[in-house]
Amino acid sequence: MSDKKSTNVVWHQATIDRQMRETMNGHKSAILWFTGLSGSGKSTLAHAVEDKLHKMKCRTFVLDGDNIRHGLCSDLGFSDEDRVENIRRIGEVSKLFIESGVIAMTAFISPFRADRERVRGLVMHGDFIEIYCKASLEVCEQRDVKGLYKKARAGEIKAFTGITSPYEAPENPEIIVETGADSLDKCADQVLDLLRARGILKS
Repeated sequence: MSDKKSTNVVWHQATIDRQMRETMNGHKSAILWFTGLSGSGKSTLAHAVEDKLHKMKCRTFVLDGDNIRHGLCSDLGFSDEDRVENIRRIGEVSKLFIESGVIAMTAFISPFRADRERVRGLVMHGDFIEIYCKASLEVCEQRDVKGLYKKARAGEIKAFTGITSPYEAPENPEIIVETGADSLDKCADQVLDLLRARGILKS
């Protein structure tokens, strides 16, 4: 990750701002940051929430961990340094999405608290909603949809979160959803209830 900063650039102030876009959309924008172990159900829940929001005619977009690594972050590996840069880029992209009036959902392990807090610090208070998809390592390994835990246990994947690399669970997330035990529909409804309570969606 380079420490170089761009020079000779000036921020251009748009004539259409976030508030105008939110008014047109009929809802506020926010970053819904789904975090949890591999197999905890982050992507599944994010897309379930998006499906419900789409039916309510909300403007949304899901940034999925694997998909992002096919493009924006295809140059990054899984070292600690690359994980930090991966989340930094996602944070900046998410910030652009909320400026566009969209409810942006990110589904990344994002194992380090400092990285998640750095993204929180990019936006105004209340714009970043940390959603902890809580599922035990045992449950995630039993699911092992992608076969990654099996490979990690066999030593075929180095620095795998939860096995050979740490996962720092959120200490004060906006919401904890028990994705290891509760139904997908219940978890999705809990997220929507929170969005209503925070005024992002109309009651």
